[in-house]
Amino acid sequence: MARPDGRLPDQLRPLVLERRANPYAEGSCLIRMGGTLVHCTATVEQGAPGWKKGTGEGWVTAEYAMLPRATVERTDRERRGPGGRTQEIQRLIGRSLRAAMGTMAFGEWTIKVDCDVLTADGGTRTASITGGCVALADACAWLAGRAGIANPFGRLVAAVSVGLVEGEPRLDLAYLEDRDAGVDANIVMVHPDQFVEVQGTGEHGTFARPELDRLIDLAHGGIRELFAAQQRALAG
Repeated sequence: MARPDGRLPDQLRPLVLERRANPYAEGSCLIRMGGTLVHCTATVEQGAPGWKKGTGEGWVTAEYAMLPRATVERTDRERRGPGGRTQEIQRLIGRSLRAAMGTMAFGEWTIKVDCDVLTADGGTRTASITGGCVALADACAWLAGRAGIANPFGRLVAAVSVGLVEGEPRLDLAYLEDRDAGVDANIVMVHPDQFVEVQGTGEHGTFARPELDRLIDLAHGGIRELFAAQQRALAG
């Protein structure tokens, strides 16, 4: 079955990583994956959470939001704080970015990574992780220079969605595919081949172990491409 945009089953959507897209943030990246566009900024602030006081360690956290017209129909702003779905996504992004750190012993500083979805066409959380990592890497380099410490960034982290659509394993689902997928999964990895998180759901039933293995292999191949794109962006 042909995909809506004509891609092969194992093909990523067109990817652009625009490093230093924000002139004010210590680290930033504008990531475009197909029709999904996410603005990621990393802010370094002095001070750590209360439970880190006196440890000499810092913290990395993330926030996620979607603009009202990021989607086909307008959604209300979350003025009273993030809803359940947003909180779950924020926690995923935060866990993933902390996995990229080589150490948290960089002094009592907090790095906040804000991921704001400008347009959404599926894969917003995975794009946030991939773009957020580039922003985090630059923020860590900035902090190292500012505080006179070794760079605490450790390794790249990236993520991608996979799924079974009418029984066919597909990489990097756009919204129409995600909506109709029988199985939907988000895979997060750190370079070169370690897993941070595997989130998989049978939307309309169950799925077999061989199908899961195929999806993980498909994601691994796509994430290798994402790592290469991150390396090119940071080298530039």
